[in-house]
Amino acid sequence: MKAHEFMIRQVYKVKEYDTVRTFIEKCIEHRISGMPVINDRNEIVAYLSDGDIMRYIGKHDDLIVDSFFQVNVIKGDEDEFEERTRRLLNLNVMAIAKKKVITVSWDEDIERIAAILGKKQIKKVPVERNRVLMGIISRGDVIRHSFKSLL
Repeated sequence: MKAHEFMIRQVYKVKEYDTVRTFIEKCIEHRISGMPVINDRNEIVAYLSDGDIMRYIGKHDDLIVDSFFQVNVIKGDEDEFEERTRRLLNLNVMAIAKKKVITVSWDEDIERIAAILGKKQIKKVPVERNRVLMGIISRGDVIRHSFKSLL
C-alpha cells in the first residue's frame, strides 16, 4: 500500500509567518499535537509539535561548563512559568519549530513508513509530492491500515 492510498488529505497546518498562538489554538480546536509549517507555495519548511512547546515552557536549569582553564555558568530561566508561556504565544512559529523535517514521498510503501515512524520515534510524518504538502500519516493510520483486514 502506498502513502497516497491511506494518508489523511485534510492536513491542519500553519504558515511560516504565523505565531505560536495560532498553532496552539489550532491544536486545541482540532485535538492534535503537531502540524507542518508551510510557505505560501504549500511547501513544508518546518514541523512544530507539542514537544517543541514543552521544551520552551519547561524550566531550564543553570548549566555549568567546566573546561580545563575556566568554569562557565550559563544561566537558566530567571522568569516565571506563566511569563514564559505568555511570551511564547507571540513568538513566530519558526523560532521554535524543527527545520529538519522527516517526510515521505507520495508513493512510499506502508512498511517503509512504519519503519520511519518507529525508528525516528515520531508520531506523524508529512507526505509530499514535488516538495508540496499532500497529506499526513500518523502511527494510528499505519496500524489501522495494516491490521484492519486481519481483525
